[in-house]
Amino acid sequence: MIGSPCMIRPGELPFSTRVGVTRVTSITTTMMKNTVTLAFTLMTGFALQGRVTAAETDEPPATRSFEFIYTTTISGIAAGQGPVHIFLPLPIESAQQSLNAWSITSFTGEGRNALVGSVETESEYGNRYWHAVLPEAYGTPIEIEARYKVTRRTGLAAPAGAARALSDRDAADLAKYLTANSRVVVDHPVLEPILAEIASQSIATRPGDNVAVARSIYDWVVDNITYKKVGTGWGNGDTFWACSERYGNCTDFHSLFISLARTKDIPARFDMGFPIPEDRPRGNISGYHCWVNFYSAETGWFPVDASEAFNHPERRDLYFGGRPLDRIHFTTGRDLRLGRWHQDRPLNYFIYPYVEVDGKRFEESIESHFSYQDLTSPAG
Repeated sequence: MIGSPCMIRPGELPFSTRVGVTRVTSITTTMMKNTVTLAFTLMTGFALQGRVTAAETDEPPATRSFEFIYTTTISGIAAGQGPVHIFLPLPIESAQQSLNAWSITSFTGEGRNALVGSVETESEYGNRYWHAVLPEAYGTPIEIEARYKVTRRTGLAAPAGAARALSDRDAADLAKYLTANSRVVVDHPVLEPILAEIASQSIATRPGDNVAVARSIYDWVVDNITYKKVGTGWGNGDTFWACSERYGNCTDFHSLFISLARTKDIPARFDMGFPIPEDRPRGNISGYHCWVNFYSAETGWFPVDASEAFNHPERRDLYFGGRPLDRIHFTTGRDLRLGRWHQDRPLNYFIYPYVEVDGKRFEESIESHFSYQDLTSPAG
């Protein structure tokens, strides 16, 4: 199973049978009829010296709707401690994903009021999250259940074409995807031997061919990093770790990809969510999954998933440019700060519940459980 392990609590929380349960958030959105949908057609612009990429396949777009259930129990906060701030990520809405309906319920103890939360937006990347505050802890576990009804749309990276002109605002937005993060270095000597090896094998035939350069980086990462979770140190999305140890999980694969791409002046962003297996209609999820999008002026944002390409070599070309139905996207970016009530250090990434007590990060006892249920069969 892709993703790092989390603490699992068997079964779903039976909120409907508890006293003191209040639905605190319920929002339903209707898919707009005028939503712009990318038309993905057979492409001829991404033939990379005989390699077939996802952008060349003739697979028709497909959709998949499912409900994702995200439950968490926060315990160990002594009565009277506070304030307690709780942050839960919300799924992203994009051309590939619609959040059709969602609700969050909570249980704070028999006869006690449920949490009151609000939707807020992180300023750097536009990630949305649910934020609730408890002025003082009751000394009892806090149980939260979020349900998200989502539709995913598959497709392929846009065809290569004439370079797209960027507004000043778009150019400024892209700039943040070229700079280093705390665990993702750029223009660092540790990358030089790898870049030299990649250059010797590059399939790029002209300057500025970001897709071909990115394909060379992707192939090197898939061929030289091993997906395994042994000992400690993996799972932090640390470029130094990936360069020295040459193994890790999806965060390590993609942090190295991002470091190499940004060093070659290719904007690249870190996207995070959960895997949603396509081979069964329901089940539990053990942990997160992440992937990358890089930017090319000829194609726009172009998705890659190097760790899944390692785990599924038969789909290696599909994971370069393909947008599969086997995931849900929650957040983008690294070194995140969740608004003015987030007072401790930035988050390396944001996918699990984040809790602060009196301005300090709380990590002592947070147990989470994730599951999904298909609402419709994947359809073309």
